[in-house]
Amino acid sequence: MTSALDLITRVRGVRGAMLVSADDGLVVAEQLMEGIKGSAVAALAASLAGRLRRAMEAAGLGASVFWHLQADQGTLLVVPAASVVAVAEPDVNIGLVRLELLRAGETVA
Repeated sequence: MTSALDLITRVRGVRGAMLVSADDGLVVAEQLMEGIKGSAVAALAASLAGRLRRAMEAAGLGASVFWHLQADQGTLLVVPAASVVAVAEPDVNIGLVRLELLRAGETVA
C-alpha cells in the first residue's frame, strides 16, 4: 500500500495521501507533509463516507466512486469504496490525482 500512496504523493500539489478505516475513521497508512493533521482528515473522510453513502442510497443513485471537495485553502479527494484519501493544494491536477487514487483503490480492493 505504501507504494500506491507514494504514487499519489508524487503528483505535484498533493500534500498527503492516506488509507482510512471506513468503520472508525482511523488512519491505516499515511504519507503526509508536515502540518497536515491526518487523524482529523481521516475522521472527516469516514464521517462523510457514511453520510454520503446513506444519501446516495436514499436518492437511488447507487454508490459514489470519487469525491472532490474543494475549499479556499485546499482540496480533499476521496475514493470512498477503498477509503483512499488525498489532501492537495487548490490548483492540483484533479484528473491525475483521481487516476492515482483509483489505482490505489484497486490495489486495496
